[in-house]
Amino acid sequence: MRPPVLLGGDGVVRCSWAGDDPFYQSYHDSEWGFPVDDDTRLFEKICLEGFQSGLSWITILRKRENFRRAFRGFDFKKVARFSARDITRLLGDAGIVRHRGKIESTINNARRATELEREHGSLAAYFWKWRGAKELAHDLKKRGWTFVGPTTIYAFMQAMGLVNDHLEGCFRRVEIARLSR
Repeated sequence: MRPPVLLGGDGVVRCSWAGDDPFYQSYHDSEWGFPVDDDTRLFEKICLEGFQSGLSWITILRKRENFRRAFRGFDFKKVARFSARDITRLLGDAGIVRHRGKIESTINNARRATELEREHGSLAAYFWKWRGAKELAHDLKKRGWTFVGPTTIYAFMQAMGLVNDHLEGCFRRVEIARLSR
């Protein structure tokens, strides 16, 4: 069993899931858990968490730039206008995960995101009012979102700083707690 925190070869103590992969460590150190209130980044992350379902996060992280190109920078207003032609284009894109259901889900969720923005003023205003993944997942599903089960939503909440799951002893924990106030 892996310990909760790990001293890396670079002398930094971080959450052990970051392992010894420099790419993963960089994601942990500079992005994961930092509070995000940018709607585009929030939409990107919730979509990528959906694509990650059944795969490892490192797989998605390594393809993230390809996803960004394929989905127009995750501008949900642009993605909401995607058509059947775009689905065909995306299914042919070897740089992303070519799963029809996940691609169609991203387009559907972009349309639902525009509705949330109209209702709440921003995605950030909507997401930051939630504390529980089950409740948030339930509300999103009720609003027609897909690939947003409680496990996916909790991972989204961790990554976007809605909850601080940097572990005790991790060098980022205290800073994230301060930023989240």
